[in-house]
Amino acid sequence: MNDNFDNEVKNNRPGDLKPEESNIVKPTQNKLTALWANLIRFGLGNSVIRTGTAVLSILLILVVVFVMLNVDFPSRALSLSQTETPATNEPFVTPTYPLSTGAGGPLNPEAEEFAGITRDASLHTLFPVKPRSEITTYTVQAGDTVFGIAEKFNLRPETILWGNSYTLGDDPHRLSPGQELNIMPSDGVYYEWHAGDGLNGVSEVFGISPEVIINWPGNKLNMETIGDFSSPNIEPGTWLFVPGGTRGFVTWSAPRISRADPAVAKYLGPGACGTIVDGPVGNQTYVWPTTEHYISGYNYTPETNHSAIDIGGKLGNPIYATDNGVVVYAGWNDYGYGNMIVIDHGYGWQSLYAHLEALNVGCGSYVYQGDMIGYMGSTGNSSGPHLHFELMSETYGKVNPFNFLQ
Repeated sequence: MNDNFDNEVKNNRPGDLKPEESNIVKPTQNKLTALWANLIRFGLGNSVIRTGTAVLSILLILVVVFVMLNVDFPSRALSLSQTETPATNEPFVTPTYPLSTGAGGPLNPEAEEFAGITRDASLHTLFPVKPRSEITTYTVQAGDTVFGIAEKFNLRPETILWGNSYTLGDDPHRLSPGQELNIMPSDGVYYEWHAGDGLNGVSEVFGISPEVIINWPGNKLNMETIGDFSSPNIEPGTWLFVPGGTRGFVTWSAPRISRADPAVAKYLGPGACGTIVDGPVGNQTYVWPTTEHYISGYNYTPETNHSAIDIGGKLGNPIYATDNGVVVYAGWNDYGYGNMIVIDHGYGWQSLYAHLEALNVGCGSYVYQGDMIGYMGSTGNSSGPHLHFELMSETYGKVNPFNFLQ
């Protein structure tokens, strides 16, 4: 019995396992093994291996990127190189030299103007726009206006009129599709030289000096060969550009026609009236002369020689007297207004209605505020139905109707 006990104790010493105990598997290991066995049984083993490899590769790449973004290797290398000391026992001293501008003495490195040269990255090369010296042409398109053309070429509206005096006659309503317009290289006047002209006189009219005309490259004049300014060597019929020149507009619109002297308008056309005895006097308030209240065409723009407003509407819309008065012009106008009515309101004020389709009044008719005097049309120099409406004062001239209409 003792021998059996000794053998059992010997065979069960701490650290020794019975043969059957060596095959025991821990619970966690058993679950992973079972899971793997199931994956293999369903044919997913290779897929899991490939997926795991891909995930590990992505994680490795992310770690590398994180390290590269957060560690400034060049800066460290630069700082290390800058802090290295020469392999010598002697102290190393960097020589310094005074900075000099050459003529103004030494520069102060701490000054703001010595901040160095900075460079901005640019993928495009910008070339400066060279000023034009030649006159070009432009074909008017449907819908163009003097303002629109001027803006397209970075010019003032006046320059479009002054560069095309024969074509437009200082009248913006003469603009029509298909016209060939001269486009000046900059703001100024285009002038045709006439026999007997003198440089001093012409330049004075346009408000510049003779040298401005001579020195403009496009004019192809020469100071050495120009001769006497009073009778210069310039061929009559030569067109010259006057850069910076200005002039007054040619008066094409109707003048103020008083009831005291309506015959002053005889040259305007067959609508001029004879003697007007008298008539109603206005109350100096002005109502809208038609049913619509929007601009269609030109606004009140003296810079384009348009001292009126173009009120839009449809052909045949009624036209009303803006205030009490007497008709001093009724009929056709030969200067682009088409059928026109002028009413004298007394107190030195008049109103004008142009491009009418038909008239309801005649010379000497008494009218009162709001009376229908005609119908909207598109006669004369007109690109479509509208009312060209003017207010004129004996004291202030042609005023902006927008400032008076109620």
